[in-house]
This record gives sequence, C-alpha cells and structure tokens, in this order.
Amino acid sequence: MGAWRRCLPLVLACAVATPNAAAQAVLAVSASDGAKMVELPLEEGQSWCLLWNHSVAGFTVRDCFVWQSPHLRLQSSHQPDFAAGLGHFQGRGQMRVADEGGYLIDCIDEKLPDNRLILRVGARTVDHRIKIGDQIISLSERAAGERVGIQVVVQATAN
Repeated sequence: MGAWRRCLPLVLACAVATPNAAAQAVLAVSASDGAKMVELPLEEGQSWCLLWNHSVAGFTVRDCFVWQSPHLRLQSSHQPDFAAGLGHFQGRGQMRVADEGGYLIDCIDEKLPDNRLILRVGARTVDHRIKIGDQIISLSERAAGERVGIQVVVQATAN
C-alpha cells in the first residue's frame, strides 16, 4: 500500500476523465490465433500482476499494472535479485529495497502500446500467472511455450 501512496500524485496527474458511457473494461488473454483464453472484468483504477518464477534463479518476479482508462500502465516490478534480464534503468521508476526483501521498482507509470502485453508463456516451472484480487490464473497450465496477448479491451454494454 505504501508504494501506491507514494505514486498517487503521479497516478492522479495521469488519470483521464471518462464520460458516463456504458462500457466495461476486460482483461483478456488471447492465443496467437485470437482465441480468447481468459477474460476478467477490470474496474477503473484496478491493478493486477503478472507473476513468474525466474528461469535461472527460481525466485518469483512480480510486475504490476493498473488500468486507468484509456491506458494500461506498468506501475511496479518486484525483483528479489537482479538476475539475468532484470534490473533498474535510470529514469524508469524509483528503486528501493522492498519490505519483503529484494528490490521494488515503483512509480514506473509506463503506458503499454495498444494496452497490450505480448508474452511467450513459460513452462510450468516458470509458471507465468495473472493475479487479480484474490484470483490467480496460471497461463503456463493453459499455454506453455505459446505466444499470448494480454490486453485490456473496453466493451460496450447494453443500457
């Protein structure tokens, strides 16, 4: 919660007002052929995380995103160590030692192009998974070795 409060001024400055239109945002995971694998409702300001076990070091990495219409933004990354492919880049968020150990890079506030993340899903040992609220969905159980798109889609709803 502390990281969120530190980033709140930045988040509020970037928030975009949306009209009172009847629409629902959905976090959708699609296979490379476009087939929907997962669809989860996503509220304005709601966050979700992509978790996985680092393939070399084995620890869990956590990248967290937030939906701020009309943009999906990378907010933070928790990395227990700076193993291969991980680390902090100057000018991209604020790095600090995380309360639970490792390093937290927060206040990243990076917009994802087309509100979409392309991911090559790792094997079950890597266990790519989405955590939204108390729900955890393993992508590795459904699509290990496959390319998927994780995207926020805004769908019109009937009035």
